[in-house]
Amino acid sequence: MEITNNWILPALILVPFIAGFACWLVDKIDQHLPRYIALVGMLVTLGLTISLWHSGTYNYQLGVSAPEWAAQFKIEWIKTLGINIHLAVDGLSLLMVGLTALLGVLAVGCSWGEIQKNVGFFHLNLLWSLGGVIGVFLAIDMFLFFFFWEMMLVPIYFLIALWGHSGADGKSRVYAATKFFIYTQVAGLIMLVGILGLVIAGYMMGGGIEFGYTHLMAVANALDANPATSSFAYALMICLFIGFAVKLPVFPLHGWLPDAHAQAPTAGSVDLAGILIKTAAYGLLRFVIPFFPAASAQFADIAIILGLIGIFYGAVCAFQQTDMKRLLAYTSISHMGFVLLALYAGNILTFQGLMIMMLAHGLSSAALFIMCGQVYERLHTRDLRLMGGIRGQFQYLPFFLMFFVSALVGIPGLGNFIGEFLILMGSFGKFPLFTILAAVSLVFAGLYGLILIHKALFGTPNEEQKQHYASPLKDLNAREIGLLLVCAIGLIWLGLYPQTFLDVSNSSMAWLANSFTPTQDVADAVQQIATQQNVEIQ
Repeated sequence: MEITNNWILPALILVPFIAGFACWLVDKIDQHLPRYIALVGMLVTLGLTISLWHSGTYNYQLGVSAPEWAAQFKIEWIKTLGINIHLAVDGLSLLMVGLTALLGVLAVGCSWGEIQKNVGFFHLNLLWSLGGVIGVFLAIDMFLFFFFWEMMLVPIYFLIALWGHSGADGKSRVYAATKFFIYTQVAGLIMLVGILGLVIAGYMMGGGIEFGYTHLMAVANALDANPATSSFAYALMICLFIGFAVKLPVFPLHGWLPDAHAQAPTAGSVDLAGILIKTAAYGLLRFVIPFFPAASAQFADIAIILGLIGIFYGAVCAFQQTDMKRLLAYTSISHMGFVLLALYAGNILTFQGLMIMMLAHGLSSAALFIMCGQVYERLHTRDLRLMGGIRGQFQYLPFFLMFFVSALVGIPGLGNFIGEFLILMGSFGKFPLFTILAAVSLVFAGLYGLILIHKALFGTPNEEQKQHYASPLKDLNAREIGLLLVCAIGLIWLGLYPQTFLDVSNSSMAWLANSFTPTQDVADAVQQIATQQNVEIQ
């Protein structure tokens, strides 16, 4: 099928890159100019995503062997190695790009008053990290995917190292940034081993050197379905899984996350919690599950057990935190355990629930990290032991804090509840015990949510902190309320009318659920894919 290039796809990546570079260039002219350029750049990116939503069709046809892309862009890059600049979008990637663009706007908005030094270079790094994330969601050439996967890490390192906060525990922002970089770089190296293993396997099968998505999926499926090579396929699957698991993060590979969140600036935390860890869930959905259905089914029990450990471990650690941002960081570890349960239950309900959960968690966690920055600006601390009694001193801040904590813990009527409900309902038939344990963990989520609200808002102000309090304390301004309202409206929309998003992602999730069928029929499907791609299966 001939590809009609859709120029919106490269524009989605290039606009943040160009806007970020322009921010850096004009920094010496006016300190405020980079903020406006960054905001316009992300608004344009969001507008392009909305236009792509309206212009694309997202239908699923039974029997297809690859996703039905709504739009594609492909030009040759390194022809001798079979590497192309191949971008494509379906319902899954479209919603992820939309979330990235929206949270990018919020990240620029929440850093408006916080960042006062090297404003242009800050926005260069922020927008380049967002452009890299969008590249991850759009690239279906595996070399190009890996390029964006690694590229987006460098700007985030600088965001934490240059504009982060030194933690109350004495750990520096440079320590946190270095720890984040080492974790993710090692994971990326392991992922690269898996990708190159697939490329070499495809070459040995007679398919030539190629990094294309459909070609490598045919190679992976062939290895996965053949008993003689299934152990090799399992090893490659583990390589890709580890690469994504560190970023998710999966217990016990989560060590970088609490420090990175605690020391990152507010925009960096929005980027990390709202977007970056979603790239890992996307990678597992896009590559691991459809490439290795049999190996994934074999690995399912281990993955879900790791996810359940992470759910309870994250919740228990959240109870023990006194730093507001570290508490929220551990809640992210806890919630991401549901991702593994949804992935390896492997049906349309859990996949759709995962889609809603990623969107809802992105909005609720981003909003809470924005509020951490707002609280710090007013109280000059994130230590919950030094807070208390501020409920009566604000008109708007307590309402929004309670609203987003309620969303995070899964109150019905908001998006997180819909995602968790679909995941639990879809996984019960296949993993009843694991599902019951995951449902029990929701009680823990309610507890740490109540602890956060009680320590921050109720009681009496701490005597040690009173000298920092103005009288009265400055409430949220119009910009800050606007940022939080965007998240609140999105969560209510997801909670009351999730069908809007389920319809868009249904095509992608139906194909993924159909591909996750490690039965005897897989061999026939693999042979069909391989024939289409001219891959000789030994």
